[in-house]
Amino acid sequence: MAYENIIVTIEDAVGLIQLNRPKVMNALNAQVMTELGQAFDEFETNDAVRCVVIHGNERAFSAGADIDAMKTATPVEMLKGNWVAQWDRPRKFAKPVIAAVSGYALGGGCELAMACDIIIASESAQFGQPEINIGVIPGAGGTQRLTRAIGKSRAMELTLTGKFMKADEALQRGLVARVVPVEMYLEAAKTLAREIASKAPVAAQFAKECVNKVFELPLGEGLDYERRHFYFLFSTEDQREGMAAFLAKRKAEWKGK
Repeated sequence: MAYENIIVTIEDAVGLIQLNRPKVMNALNAQVMTELGQAFDEFETNDAVRCVVIHGNERAFSAGADIDAMKTATPVEMLKGNWVAQWDRPRKFAKPVIAAVSGYALGGGCELAMACDIIIASESAQFGQPEINIGVIPGAGGTQRLTRAIGKSRAMELTLTGKFMKADEALQRGLVARVVPVEMYLEAAKTLAREIASKAPVAAQFAKECVNKVFELPLGEGLDYERRHFYFLFSTEDQREGMAAFLAKRKAEWKGK
């Protein structure tokens, strides 16, 4: 499929999506988010792709939603268009998704990164929800995911002031998994993606689902959810192959079945 605002490639078992609007710091509009959804649809049905990395460039992952595209919008237009729903696509995508963030991840850019399963950040990365400065609030999950990641008080401060959080604090507070030098951020994300892609595909999918359920279910229900998925994996060929390979001290050959 031909795209205008993103670049989509596949390396080994890793699908790569690059946000490609450098003149506007990868601002996210309806067309970008539609293309992003289409790329996820392609990767969803491609069994050769087992993990996905989303990235921008060294200057910006994304500086936020395209304000020019929204400045005259009415509530009804926003509701009918519902393009904000596309921000949830990484969470609903069955396979693991990594955000490789360098430079600015602000507003909708921060929300997109947080919707991914893992964030790898460069030392220059800055995160924030500055929507308060233009008279609105985060609308694509910012108030919810940021608070879950870093706690109420700090999330409230960032959301109410529009200030940014640097990479070192994001690591300390658990928003990101790792911080690396700028020149290494994308390769670090790819290396992690290749490692994840080397694991049993169905087990990886279930692991993602179970971790995400932590934010939706009480502990007892979450434990039941996890246990059912654990038991189900004993019906897969990969479970038998994985345990046999472990006992034989050889590398497992996953089939995703």
